[in-house]
Amino acid sequence: MKWKLGLALASVLIAGSALTAQDQKPQMPKSQLPDLGRPTKKDDPLPLFNFDDYFVGKWTFEWDTPESIFGAGGHMTGTETIKPDVAGQYFEADLEANGPDGNYKIHSTINYHKEQKVVVWSEQDSRGYTMLSSGPIGGDLGGYFTIYLESAPFQYKGKTIRMKQTMRLLSPVQFQVRASVSVDGGPFINYGIPWFKKVIPGVTTGGK
Repeated sequence: MKWKLGLALASVLIAGSALTAQDQKPQMPKSQLPDLGRPTKKDDPLPLFNFDDYFVGKWTFEWDTPESIFGAGGHMTGTETIKPDVAGQYFEADLEANGPDGNYKIHSTINYHKEQKVVVWSEQDSRGYTMLSSGPIGGDLGGYFTIYLESAPFQYKGKTIRMKQTMRLLSPVQFQVRASVSVDGGPFINYGIPWFKKVIPGVTTGGK
């Protein structure tokens, strides 16, 4: 009788350990492509982007920048943490970067109009300027989204600056930004392509 009781107790402990391990397994973000239960068709409606599910959390980034109005060119690294202020519409972001000219910070307020598919992004940069950008977000039936941001003119170091950014959301755990800058009405010049990777405890995300 005792060995049966011991066997039952051991089975409970093993099952409990397996459940605990399952509960502790990191949860990977999922694609926002809806499960239609069938292959997509060209006339299927495009899914609306869920900003909370994608952006909220901590991201790391790397950025190789050319010399520009913003400073010396070189390799830049840092983190950005995004959290909801009003879920689904308003968000706060804090970026900390280390570049060729030292450290700087950017605090952003983001307003996402889901039904209108529009993003408004306001940045306060510790280097001494505020930039307001806005633009549409587009998607496709493959679950990929792209945000197109263009800034209003702003003043920095006695110059009038404008910036364009195309954010390509390549997977649930990484995106890239193609940035370009115009100074005093000149042509938009490439400002590098930063890569952002989401921080998921216990998981190492893939490379570029």
